[in-house]
Amino acid sequence: MFTGIITDKGVVRAVEKRGDTRFVIGTAYDPDDFDIGASIACSGVCLTVVDKGSDDKGGWFAVDASGETLSLTNLGNWAEGANINLERSLRVGDELGGHIVSGHVDGSAKIVSITPEGDSKRYLFEAPDKLAKFIAAKGSVTLNGVSLTVNETNGSQFGVNLIPHTQTVTTFGEAAAGDIINLEIDVLARYVARLAEE
Repeated sequence: MFTGIITDKGVVRAVEKRGDTRFVIGTAYDPDDFDIGASIACSGVCLTVVDKGSDDKGGWFAVDASGETLSLTNLGNWAEGANINLERSLRVGDELGGHIVSGHVDGSAKIVSITPEGDSKRYLFEAPDKLAKFIAAKGSVTLNGVSLTVNETNGSQFGVNLIPHTQTVTTFGEAAAGDIINLEIDVLARYVARLAEE
């Protein structure tokens, strides 16, 4: 379980193709502070630490991604040198600063445009129709692991406003129109929709 509050920007150090794909990720986290088997959200995708260590470049950990994970997320586009958003799993007693995030990505959204709005920027996204119906104005959404408030919706498109701080501490400061973003809808919206079907 996560909150969507990013605590580190990691960098993909290596991509190893095997039965699954192994990513080695450089991090500012101290590898002694988490165990093999720990869950870390990597740009919103909950992945399991399978190896870890430190070297002259700093701390690192490794995760494996299955073919299904690669097909449902933007991890298949990750290459050596890519920056990614990181969040360690929530501990009992931690502040819930964002919203409840599972790390189970529902699909992808595309950045349609990025427009300056004062010191902030308005990001317009296009979501698949099957997911767009779960996104509501003033509701929460998780994009590349970041908990954000939806400003407005229009069919399959929705907008969010990112303040300078969020652009700096996440990878959204490097984002551009056309980028594919991991999307997780609000878990509450998912269950409300299911109850409504019944």
